[in-house]
Amino acid sequence: MNVASVRLATLLGAALLISALPPSAIADPSKYPQFAQQKLPDNVTPTFISIDELVAQVRAGEKPIIIDVRTAEEYQEAHIVSAASAPLAEFKSYVKSIPRDRPVVLY
Repeated sequence: MNVASVRLATLLGAALLISALPPSAIADPSKYPQFAQQKLPDNVTPTFISIDELVAQVRAGEKPIIIDVRTAEEYQEAHIVSAASAPLAEFKSYVKSIPRDRPVVLY
């Protein structure tokens, strides 16, 4: 197996692991009321993708930056392998360090 195949297998395994997590390990939106009413800047338009679309992108050779925006505790419970942790409460300061030359996936 080459490195790309190993990474893809790891990503697929992580996706399956996350989909099978108990409810206690899944993000609880009630923990984030301060973010519910925020608006994105006018020049930012999010695109929502499924895990299947993410896997397809990785298979196509794209190398997205995957960022977990849940709390540090939730990240420690379970996260996608190679995902960076940038909790929403700290995300504003983290944004400046995100490379602009690759797709970014937030979850």
